[in-house]
Amino acid sequence: MSTIEPGTLLPNDRMQSQALDGDVTQIHRGQQYADEGDTFEIDGVTFEVVEVSERTLGDMTDEDARAEGAKDLDHYKQILERAHDNFEWDDDSDIVMHRFERQ
Repeated sequence: MSTIEPGTLLPNDRMQSQALDGDVTQIHRGQQYADEGDTFEIDGVTFEVVEVSERTLGDMTDEDARAEGAKDLDHYKQILERAHDNFEWDDDSDIVMHRFERQ
């Protein structure tokens, strides 16, 4: 267990604010950025990473998309396409899910 910077998992202020509001409770990244038990703090509030698991983009559901602040999976795909140049959704792409809880 270690303490990590919030930007390690949540790459922008909007997502960090959404985590504080409870609208973002997990994030998928292209690689593992934290271990279960790691903590981070946003504006004096501590969060703990409670689950880290390997998945593929094809494993993602509407529920996953909502946990990341999107309306549904289609909206999530649009967000990724806007955020990443030359992004193409590939169901077989490996990703790592980081789920966290407010402490």
